[in-house]
This record gives sequence, structure tokens and C-alpha cells, in this order.
Amino acid sequence: MPRVFGTDGVRGLANGQLTAELALDLSVAAARVLADRGEFQGHRPLAVVGRDTRISGQFLEHAVVAGLASAGVDVLRLRVLPTPAVAYMTEALGADLGVVISASHNPMPDNGIKFLARGGHKLDDAVEKLIEQRLAEEWDRPVGGHVGRVTPYATPVEEYVGHLVGTLNRSLEGIKVVLDCAHGAAYEAGPRALRAAGAEVVAIGVEPDGLNINEDCGSTHLASLQAAVVEHGADAGFALDGDADRCLAVDHEGNTVDGDQILAILAIGMAETGHLAKNTVVATVMSNLGFVQAMRAAGVGVRQTKVGDRYVLEAMRVSGYSLGGEQSGHVIMSEHATTGDGILTALHVLQRMAATGQSLQSLASVVTRLPQVLVNVPDVDKSRADDDAVLAAAIAEEEAALGDSGRVLLRPSGTEQLVRVMVEAATQEEAVSVAGRLADVVKRQLSL
Repeated sequence: MPRVFGTDGVRGLANGQLTAELALDLSVAAARVLADRGEFQGHRPLAVVGRDTRISGQFLEHAVVAGLASAGVDVLRLRVLPTPAVAYMTEALGADLGVVISASHNPMPDNGIKFLARGGHKLDDAVEKLIEQRLAEEWDRPVGGHVGRVTPYATPVEEYVGHLVGTLNRSLEGIKVVLDCAHGAAYEAGPRALRAAGAEVVAIGVEPDGLNINEDCGSTHLASLQAAVVEHGADAGFALDGDADRCLAVDHEGNTVDGDQILAILAIGMAETGHLAKNTVVATVMSNLGFVQAMRAAGVGVRQTKVGDRYVLEAMRVSGYSLGGEQSGHVIMSEHATTGDGILTALHVLQRMAATGQSLQSLASVVTRLPQVLVNVPDVDKSRADDDAVLAAAIAEEEAALGDSGRVLLRPSGTEQLVRVMVEAATQEEAVSVAGRLADVVKRQLSL
């Protein structure tokens, strides 16, 4: 059977690759695997199910709920709710399983299904593999009173907002902020949380119609947010993605504040208050060298992982770190959440502004972003990228010339037959030049 689960659950074109039948079968298989592992011993199993605003989420939600209930699992329907809120409710309600129906920042026609284990954590790869193996198997179906009960849960937004505001230790009164909710899952919870924390909020991207999620808005399209911040004279703006597990920001002049800068702001603040575990922040190898340099200057350690929030999460869980994230704005604060949470991130950046009296622009300036150039080299044998001596010598020569003012990173693509050449340097021209030379070496040495 081909692999069904990707790096972040099951995702694809809704009613294309991701059908109602597959959604139902996945839910049945997940329930059976967890039952066989003894997860439900001594009690009736309970699951919570939430979704984003995509119109396809309606039929997929019904399919997931039907599959779980037919397998004897009681289901609480959370309806439209951010991914981190579903994770929170999974833990808060003591559920055995959480299910999120969302394709995050993907275009509207896509959708996805992500399963969360007890406590709100992503299922292990081994468990996902077992679920795949059980798809479409014959099984003994419960009957009579042994089937699951399905109940709408009345107050998930209120409880999640209460949790978010409860993580703060000061009011945000006096701060004006624009929040772009991408017509997505946070269209209600996002503005409510920021207002409950005391901020004056101008909310945009809060009119979902099932079709407009992520459309020219949210964290993948910052132009609307930048214009709104300047128009309303706001102190800052934040843009969420469709399921609100990440955010990017803009300062009062409309300048972008990326995930590296957000992570730096939070890391320095947490280090000052003693909340940064092991005085270390987790980032990926794609984080800008300017971020690493800023952390070094602030006396904060940086643990770097492979690209992908799953690797950031893994490093945080294994080593007990409390903060990690990516350039994309996927920031994880493990003291308060089990996954990235865009609303939580925005609240804590705003709290840092309130605590210091500094503007977002001033706080973000701690990171001087070096020019970064990424070149994709297609039609090469990516399996030889780490072993070619000529390529290794070319990289070493360029790195020596760059010194402390730049770096080189070669990454074989995980899904395509290509190699990515990333270069950071003191100037854009130098980065382009180095990347071009190395791309030529990759083509010569690794051509198919």
C-alpha cells in the first residue's frame, strides 16, 4: 500500500485524493489501533474533532465522526477551531484522541486529517504506520449500546481563549493591533483572545465563506495586513494561517517581522525571566545566520534541527527545551502548548512590547537578517550530494571565503529529484554569486 500519511498527517485534494471514504476508514483504523494498544482500557474511549473553515471540512468532519462512532468511540464535535485549540482541548478534556481536519496554509481545494494522541501530541510515526496497515480491513463492529455517542461541545472557543489569556502576566491595554485571521479557523478565537487580553483589535480576514480561506490574506499574503496596519495607525499586525498554528508579524511601518525575529524576541524575553529552559532555543538549519548571531550576542544557545516543525518538536520533547520554531512563523512554546500556536505567539510578542515599552520594530531589530539566496538544482542525483569530494571541496572553499559573515547549506529535496543550494552573505550580490557557482558544481558533479 502506498504511504498515506505525510510529514503532517494526511493531506491532498479534498474529494480527490482525500475522500469521505478514506476519512471514514482512517478514523476506524485509528480507533482500532489505539484500542489494540490498550489506550481505551477501563473506560469508554473519547475523541474530539475540530476543523477549519474549508467547505470540504463539512463532509470530511461527518465522515471522521461516523468512523469513530462506528468503532465505539464517543465524539465531541468542536466544530471550527484552530489546530492548537484542538490540541489544547484534547488534553483539557482528557480525550484519548484528537482529530484536526485542515490543510493549514494550503489552497482552499486541499484538505487534511491529523490525529493527536492523548495529551494533544502528534501521533508517533510508528502508530501512523499501523493505522495505514489496518485500512479497509475486515473487523468486528460494535452494535447496540456499544457504538459511540456524538455530542456537540458547547464552549471550545471560550475555554481556549481563557487558556490563552491565562498564559499572560500583564494587560495589553494601550496597544493597538491588526489581526489577519486568513478567513480561517481562528476568525473567532483570535480577535476574542487579543481583546480579552486588553488590546485594541482591528480584525481582518474574519469573514469565512468556505471558499476564501488563505485567499490573498493570512501569513502567506501579508500585503493586506501591511496596508491595514499603516491605515489604522496600529502598533503592530499579525497574520495567521488557515489553521492558526503559525503567524508572521509586521511593525508599525508595515515592515515584515519573520519567524526568526519573532523567535528571537521571545527567546530574549524568556531568558530574562528565567522561562527559557537550558537557556537554549530550537531552530532549523534554515534559520537566518543573523538570528544565530543575535542569539549568540544575547547569551542564548541555539540548537538547530532539520527543516520541519516535527524535528523542532522532537528536539524540544527529547531534551526538555521550552521554545522552538521556524522562519515560517511556526513557534512552539511548550510551557503552554503542544504544537505551534499563532494566537499564543502574537499574545506573547505583544506582552513583550508591553513589558519593555519598546516598539515591535525596535524589538525585531536585534536580528540583522543577512541576504539569503536559495537555488533549486533539478535533474541531479541527490543521493550523492553528501559524498561527492569535488562538491565538498567547493563548499569548503566558499565557506572559507565567507568566514563569519555568511554560510552555505546544501539540502537534497525530500520529495523531488533536486538539490537546494542556500547561501547567506553580507550582500545580496555576494550571496547570488556564491549560490550560482555552487549550483554549477552541483550540476556538473551530480548530473543524471
